[in-house]
Amino acid sequence: MYLSASKKRKLSFERFISGKLLRSELQNKKVSRPIVRISVISIALAIVVNLITVAVATGFQKEISEKVSGFGSHIIVTASGDQRIFESDPIRKDQKFIRDLLNTQDIGSVNPVAYKPVILQSEKRDRLQSSQKGDTTYTQQEISGAVLKGVDAQYDLSFFKKHLVSGRLPNLSSPSLSNEIMVSEKIAKDLNLKVGNPVKAFFVKTQPVKREFVLSGIYRTGLEEFDKRMVLGDIRCVQQLNDWGIQASIEISDTLYNGELIVRGDIVGGNGNYLYDWGKGFDSYQGFTICPENDTVIRLVASDFTRDSKGNNVMSSIPDTALLAIKVRGKRTAPCIITTSTSGEISKKPINQTGTQFQINAGEKDLIFQQNQGKGSFQNYVGGFEILVTDWNKLQKIAERVKKKIALIPNEHSESLSVRSIQEDQQDIFVWLGFLDINVVIILTLMILIGIINMGSALFVLILVRSNFIGIMKAMGASDWSIRKIFLYQAGYLILRGMLLGNLIGLTFCILQNRLGIIKLDQAIYYIDKVPINLNLWHILGINILTLVVCLGTLVIPSVVISRINPIKTIKFN
Repeated sequence: MYLSASKKRKLSFERFISGKLLRSELQNKKVSRPIVRISVISIALAIVVNLITVAVATGFQKEISEKVSGFGSHIIVTASGDQRIFESDPIRKDQKFIRDLLNTQDIGSVNPVAYKPVILQSEKRDRLQSSQKGDTTYTQQEISGAVLKGVDAQYDLSFFKKHLVSGRLPNLSSPSLSNEIMVSEKIAKDLNLKVGNPVKAFFVKTQPVKREFVLSGIYRTGLEEFDKRMVLGDIRCVQQLNDWGIQASIEISDTLYNGELIVRGDIVGGNGNYLYDWGKGFDSYQGFTICPENDTVIRLVASDFTRDSKGNNVMSSIPDTALLAIKVRGKRTAPCIITTSTSGEISKKPINQTGTQFQINAGEKDLIFQQNQGKGSFQNYVGGFEILVTDWNKLQKIAERVKKKIALIPNEHSESLSVRSIQEDQQDIFVWLGFLDINVVIILTLMILIGIINMGSALFVLILVRSNFIGIMKAMGASDWSIRKIFLYQAGYLILRGMLLGNLIGLTFCILQNRLGIIKLDQAIYYIDKVPINLNLWHILGINILTLVVCLGTLVIPSVVISRINPIKTIKFN
C-alpha cells in the first residue's frame, strides 16, 4: 500500500484511513449513521448538562456568599467569647493591628461596626366613613423587631447600593450625628413605610430610650433571614445607645443640704461602678455642697472601675470630663438664702431651651449656672471590626494569617480578641452551600459515564461493521495497535464533534440566562429571583479536557476486541 501526503506535514496512515472510513460511516444510513448520531448527541448532552450544572452551582454559591458577606464582611474581629457580633462586648477603636492589616496583602479594608437591638414603630392613619358623624380617622401602629447596624463614612456600602430598591444610602459623612437609616423591603412593607417617612425606634436600656429616625432608602437582597432584621445607620448613634464608655455631667440637686447647694456628678454608661476626680484625685465621693461667692468653674473627671486580683481599683473606660461654670450676680459675700417649695425643691429659672443654663435666686445674690456635659468616651468603643479580603478563595488562609497577626501584636488595652471568618460565623449556610459540590460531582460523573457507555457502544458497532476491513489490514501486516488507533481516531473525532455542539448549546443558554434571566426562582426559598450563572474559563476548559481524556482513555479498553479478530475467518466470511 502506498500513501502520499504533502511535504509540509507528516500524515500517518492510521489518521488517513480513519478519515476515509468515517466519511463512509456517516453516509451509511442502515447501521453506522444512527449509532454515530446517538454517540455525538450523548457527548453533546453530557457537555451541556455539565456546563450548566457547574455554572449554576458555582453561580449559586457565589451569589449567596456575596450576600451573606455583604451583611457581615469576610472576617470579623470581636471580643473573645462565644457571643456573636450582634451581642459582643465592646472593644477599643484605636487598635494597633488595624494599620498592620491594611498593609497586608489580600486585605482590602478594615472597618469598625456596632450593633444594637431595636424595636421599630410606624403609624398609618386611615379614614372611616360614617353616615351620621362624617369621616373619622384611626391610627394603626405597626412594630417590628430588628438589629441596628452602625457603620461609619468609610464603610463600603456598595453591596447595599447594588440591592437598593428605592431612595438612597444614609448620609454618614456629616460631622453631626445622622438620624437617617435604611431598612429592607420586608421591614418597610410590615411597617407601611416609604422613603422619607419618620420611624420611631425604641431601645432597651436601664431606662427605655426612644429615638426618631428618617427612612432614607429601602433595599432587598432576598436573604430573608437577614432582610427581616438588618437596619443600617450611623455608628455614632449605636455607640451612644450601647452605653459604651461613660459620659459625665455635673448637676445641681433639686434639694439643699444645711442650706447649701449640692453639686454632684451624674455618670451614665460603663459598668455602674464610678470614681470621681474633683481636682484632688479619684475617689468615691459623688459630690459636695457649695455656696458660691465668686465666679468659678468646677471640673469633674469620671471613670468606671473594676477590681483586680489584689483588690486595687482599675479603670475600665476612658475617663470623661464635664464642666460647670458658675457666675455670681449681686452681693457676692452674702449667705445663700435659697427658697424652696413646700416639697423642698429648689426653684430653677431656665435661661435657654435645653435647660443647660439656668438661674437660682439666693437672697441678695443670683447664681447663674452653665452646664457643659462631657463629650463621652462612647466614640472610642466599637462592637468589632469587619475585614474585607480581595480573594474569596483564600479566605481561610487569610483568616489564619489575621489570627496570628492579632495574637502577636501587643494589646495595650488588655483586651482578648477573637477572629472568625464569615464561614465560621454563618456555618449553617456555608455547610449547606458545600453540599452543592457533592451534587456537582455526582452529576458530572453520571453524565461522563453516559457519554462513555454510548461512545463505547458506538465503537463496538464501528469495529463489528468493519471486521472484514480489520482482517484485511492484519493480513497486510498492520499491527493491532495501528488498527486500534484508526478506530480511536474516529471515536476522537466524534467526541470532539459532540463537545463542539455541547459547548455551543450550553454556553448559549448560560449567556442568555445570565443576561435575560429566563428561568425565575422563588426568592423566599432560594434567596435569589433567577437562576444564577457563573461562567469561568477554567471550569469550561476543565470540563472539556476531562470529558475528552476520560472518554478516549476508557475507549482504549473496548478497542482490545480488535486483537481477537481472526483475519482468516473474516476474509473467508466476506
